[in-house]
Formats: sequence, C-alpha cells, structure tokens
Amino acid sequence: MKSPAKTNASRLLDKQKISYELIAYEFDESDLSATTLASKMGQNIRQIFKTLVLRGTNTGIFVCVIPGDEEVDLKKAAKVSDNKKVEMVPMKELLPLTGYIRGGCSPIGMKKEYPVFIHNSCLQFESIYISAGKRGTQLKLPPKDLIRISKATVTQLATGPTD
Repeated sequence: MKSPAKTNASRLLDKQKISYELIAYEFDESDLSATTLASKMGQNIRQIFKTLVLRGTNTGIFVCVIPGDEEVDLKKAAKVSDNKKVEMVPMKELLPLTGYIRGGCSPIGMKKEYPVFIHNSCLQFESIYISAGKRGTQLKLPPKDLIRISKATVTQLATGPTD
C-alpha cells in the first residue's frame, strides 16, 4: 500500500514539530468499527481511540476520545464537561461542525476548536492510534502529544468494553 497523503491533522502535527506515523489501511464503508480496524491493523483495540462528538445542554459541542472497545458514558461525559445532559450529535451534523465524516473524525484539526476530553487509559501506552481525519488513515502518536495539541482534559468517561 502506498504511503498515505497528508491530512489537516498531520499538517498541524508537522507545524507543532510533533512526531507521528501516518498509517494507511483498507476500510469497508459498511463496517467502520474500531474492532475491525484493530484486527486489520493487528493492533490492541485498547490503543485504538475513537473520536466522538457530543452536544451538552450548557456548553454546546465537545469531543470525547475513548478506547475503541468502549462506549461513552453520557452521565460521566456530562459531569466532566459541566453539562446537565449530553447527547451524541446526529451524523448529518458531523461534517458541518467538524469538517470530518464518520469513520474519519480526528480530534485534531476540526473546523473549530472544541473542548476535548480523552479517556485516562491512553496514558498506559507509549503510543495510541486516532483517525488522521479521513477514512483509511490513522495517526500513531504518543498520548501526551495528542493531549498537548488538542488541549485535552484527561478523565474517565467511558463504560466497559463493547462486543
């Protein structure tokens, strides 16, 4: 497979002189799950992080970055983001809000800078994988660099592994 093209997220990392690896993979539009991605890449599902965009009743849009085998806990997400109630944004709003589509949403380089909350388990790893901002491309980078560039708050905001 040829090396993947730069994305907005990777260009922002370059600008900040943060080292990362761009990794291309084959994707199937009918199955964009992190579990499938982990098996295609031969990686630990706990190191593959998915980016979820939520809306809170008090603060509006914010981003949660959680392990690929977990679900966002809406009560915990509401609490850490200072909201009474939160919900996932509808898929049709993802592109206009972030500039990204489902399966290619990166916490880096969104149209606007939203508050980012990342699951504390990221700190267990030397490097983690996040979307590079388009389907078929992942970024591998140290979690501390992701936290720094996205100004993320490290917290507990997921519930146990999904099937």
